[in-house]
Formats: sequence, C-alpha cells, structure tokens
Amino acid sequence: MRYPVWESLVAPSGYGRADRHAVSAQGVRVRFADGSSALCATSGLWNVNLGYGNPVVADAVHRSLLDSSYLTLFRGGHSPAVRAAEALLRVCGPEHFGRVLFSTSGGAANDVVMKLVRHHQALRGEGQRRVVVGVKGSYHGLTYGSFGLTGERLGQDAYSVDQRYVRHIGSAAELTALFAREGHRIAAVVLEPVLGSGAHPLPAGLLAALPALRAEHGFLLVADEVATGFGRCGTFFASSSWPVRPDVLVTSKGLTNGTCAASALVVSHEVCAVFESADSMLVHGETQAGTPSSCAAIVATIGEVERLNAVELGLVNSERLDGVLERLTRHPLATGHRGAGCFRALELVPGVAQQVVESARRRGLIVQPGPDCVQLVPALTYGTDEFEELEGLLLASLDVAGERVAC
Repeated sequence: MRYPVWESLVAPSGYGRADRHAVSAQGVRVRFADGSSALCATSGLWNVNLGYGNPVVADAVHRSLLDSSYLTLFRGGHSPAVRAAEALLRVCGPEHFGRVLFSTSGGAANDVVMKLVRHHQALRGEGQRRVVVGVKGSYHGLTYGSFGLTGERLGQDAYSVDQRYVRHIGSAAELTALFAREGHRIAAVVLEPVLGSGAHPLPAGLLAALPALRAEHGFLLVADEVATGFGRCGTFFASSSWPVRPDVLVTSKGLTNGTCAASALVVSHEVCAVFESADSMLVHGETQAGTPSSCAAIVATIGEVERLNAVELGLVNSERLDGVLERLTRHPLATGHRGAGCFRALELVPGVAQQVVESARRRGLIVQPGPDCVQLVPALTYGTDEFEELEGLLLASLDVAGERVAC
C-alpha cells in the first residue's frame, strides 16, 4: 500500500521510515515502529515543556470533549475560551494586557499579527503604515504571511511569497537606518527573544534601541514567544525582561504542552482601546481556534507549570545545561554554544551538524540540526540522569562525526 502521509520537511523518498515513525511517547522518551526508543532533547518540536503524557492536561482535554465537543468563536464566545483567556492574562500581566485572540499555530498567529498591526495603524489614521519589520535569521512560521516575515531564507521566492511590505534587519544600526528611511511606513517590529532558527540571541543593542525609536515613530512592538514562552528561557515569558513591554505577545508550542493545535495573541489594553473606540471588527477567524479542548489544555498547562514549579525547574536545568555545553565545547568539532535557558545550541565546525544529528539518532538521542549547530531544547522536567545520558550520547556522536571528518 502506498504510504498515505505527506510528511513535513521530508523528501518523498524518506516517507514512512520505521526508525522515524513514532508510535508512542511518555515522559522524555519516544518509541518508534522499528522497536527503538530515544531520549528526546527537543521537547517534541520545542513544545512539550512538561514532558509527554502529562495526565492532568490529558484529563482536562478529555473532560472538555465530553462537556462540549466543539464550540466556535465565530460571531460569539464561550466559557472555556473566557477561562483560558483569563488564565493567560494572569500570567502575562493583566495590568498591561487586556484581551486574548485565539489561533491554531505559531505561523497562523503571526499571519494574524500582520493583519492586526496594519488594521490598528489604519484606525489611528495612519494607513500608510503597512511595513512589518523582522530580524535576519528569524523564524516565524511557514504559513503564507509568516513565511514572508521569517528572516531565514527557506525558499520564499520559489513559492512567490509576498514580502513587499516586510523588511529584515540584522543589527540595531540597521534598524535605526531603516527608520530613518521608512519610519513613517512601519506598522510594527516583530522580535523573537531568541531566534528560533539556531537559538541565536537577539543582535546586541537591538532592545536598547527600541524605546526611543518607538516613542518617535509610533510602531507596535510584537514579541513572538512561540518558542520561548512557558518557562523555556528562565521566566514565564522572556519578553517580561525587555526594556519596554510588547504591544502584542504571541504564544503557542508550550501553551498546551503540545497537546492541541493552539496559539494565542495576547494584546495590550492600549491596542484593544483603539479597536474599541472605533468599534471596529478585525476580519479574522479560524474554525479550530479557541475550541473547548484547546482552551481546557491551556488552563491545565498553566496550572501544571505552576504546580510543578516548571519555571524554577527550567532555571535549575539551564545551569545543568551550562555544564553539559561547557564540557562538550572541549570537543574538536565544537566551537562554542549560545542561547538562553533551556533553549540552546552547540556550535559546530561547518558541515558536520547533520552528521552529528544522525549519529545521535542511531544511538537513541533526538536533537535538532541548525545551519552550524545542534540545538538542545530539553523538557523543563529533565533530571540529572537525563542530562548525563544526553551528554554521553552527544559526545559519542561527536566522536563518530569527527572520525568521518578525519577520513
């Protein structure tokens, strides 16, 4: 029988491999169709912050499906969405944020961002502000709008992605120069606290330049916390330490501990007030956005993050990861490390990252490749034993890749 699934980011010749076909996952391990299992050091796709199979989240989703298998947010609301929004506002900061707009993925949420910020500027009488600024090397998703905002070159031209109203900068100086040229046309600046492709920190000085530029030009600041939220980088949301609060915070991945297709835009009181004063409707909606099951997962996940002290666990594990990375950088193939919290990358000499990832997978370790690195994104609930296993397997994988380079 022809293999029925179109797998993401896989060439057709690679579909259906038994050693890549997952059959179950529990805790921090994934089991595959060939009978093998592997320690997951990617938290799924950076989203299973609390480990696989959390029973509290699973039970909340189960009960929600029995209570109301589906309710819509089209032309109305429902109680599960209110509860989820209230829980999100509480952890984001209700003194600053006023309303939650639900979506279904990080990419889709960033599509909404681009509509929201342009609509907001039009309501302020500045309809010429259509340009949205991102960072070179950033990753915001692969849906049509977010693919345009993504600053890593991933084939946008091949798909005729529209980037006429998108700009990308690589430094504070480039951002300042862009505003000098086009400040009157810029609707928003969208920043990941840590760039998703390769765990790069934001360019030095970029955050420091924002307050004066925003005061002068009146753009919105958007924090794309799809990957960095829910304790991943040492605080519940990494942007809470920025010198200015974002006008919109985007969250997904850890939002439901990976259990549901869900994301959310958490919007400031100030932005909400602009829409309210004009009584203006944002033209957006998604059939599966804010369903009762995803909202139940959000409430339960926030509760579990707090019950497990996951943010504090993440800080402890960040220090453990520091030690692992410091020791691994002594290997001849390693050149350094970067990132924040439990969102890291081991930097490698050019051309060996994929070899290391494949070698690790054969030894029972799942890690993520980057252009010049191996990304390490462990669950916040990792223990000492898992870090020792991670270090040993990755070291062995580096040794194998080193032997091949020597040959």
